[in-house]
Amino acid sequence: MKKSLLLSIAASAVVFAGGDIAPVQPVQPTAAPAACDFWGTLAFRYDANKKASGADKFFKADDRGALAIVMGVEKELGYGFGFGAEVAGLMAFNNKLDKVGEAAEISQLYLTYKVGNTAIKAGRQALPKAVSPWAWSDRTAGILDTTFNGVTVVNTDIQNTTLVAAWLRSFNVGIAAVPGIGVFDIDSLGSVKIGDKGVFMLGALTKVSNVDLSFAGYYIPDLAPSVNAKSVWAAAETKLDSVDLGLQVAYAKIDGLKSTLGIAAYVGTTYNALDAKLTLAYINDGASPLNGVGALTGGLQGTSGFWGNSFAGAFGGETVSGNKQKIARIDLGYKIDGYGKVYGGIGVDKPDTGKTTVGGRIGYDFKVMDVNAKIEYRYIKNKGFVKDNDEHRIRVQGVYKF
Repeated sequence: MKKSLLLSIAASAVVFAGGDIAPVQPVQPTAAPAACDFWGTLAFRYDANKKASGADKFFKADDRGALAIVMGVEKELGYGFGFGAEVAGLMAFNNKLDKVGEAAEISQLYLTYKVGNTAIKAGRQALPKAVSPWAWSDRTAGILDTTFNGVTVVNTDIQNTTLVAAWLRSFNVGIAAVPGIGVFDIDSLGSVKIGDKGVFMLGALTKVSNVDLSFAGYYIPDLAPSVNAKSVWAAAETKLDSVDLGLQVAYAKIDGLKSTLGIAAYVGTTYNALDAKLTLAYINDGASPLNGVGALTGGLQGTSGFWGNSFAGAFGGETVSGNKQKIARIDLGYKIDGYGKVYGGIGVDKPDTGKTTVGGRIGYDFKVMDVNAKIEYRYIKNKGFVKDNDEHRIRVQGVYKF
């Protein structure tokens, strides 16, 4: 897959992995447009699910499968202007293929403009978690789960610093959200307005000495009549010799509800082919959700950018139920030279009242014939948040990018 040089926020505004921030290079307006940048994804995923404390069996009615295709393009038009578009198609099915749903969507469609070190993107677009942990986009089987309709402005005039401002009027419930929740009528999904005026966001990424700092603040006026919402996120990450350290603070407040405060920290290290990471987190007994604007508007329950979130939101920072939570998680990985990576993890979420939720997973990431493949088993003993339930899942997935 090509790495676009246009105005993808994830690519040209923020390159945060590894602790480096890549500045947007100044662009002199020119009448000569660049060649198109095309990319695409073909994906397959099958989840064998076993739930209800052993009442069900694997490879029965709860199983979900998906076939997906994604194609995108970006092109500079000249004089600093450009555009981008991405389309996606999905077929979701159960184990007997007697429930099948097909759908297609325009997952991204935007115009861009660059002048100096400032980049502007307007339209339907994806937001990376590094920039926007309260309203961000992820991919399921290669398809964006959530995108946003609005305007994003990025500036890198300050050395080692990326500044971001955004206004997001609505978010789009992507067709990729369907297979995981078992709905096969996937033609009825669409955009959901964020309050009466949308959400306003300011963010910053910078590097001070050997410390990567990130900040994001959100404000939603008139989420409901006479009800405003706000959220603030901050994080610091660094590396001391072979030890990785990080600290995150997340705050959310909706008028009429108790504010929620989450604090998370991690310590990790790599020794030869083995890597390990311990994450500890605490959430107070607030009732304002940390899992973003989708939850606030009663739409898609988006995955939280909170580090205490565990195993795709099954527990730990995802459901804020007016109960204090103490969270611990450890992740391990071992790279097999030339044969991929074996990984595993276990997490515990202990509320002040109710029962402790425990989850774990073990999996194998590998590549065969340019296909990124994964086999994973996940177990969650869900107590006291959604329902008292044991959940088992075996996932097989293959993603080919071109």
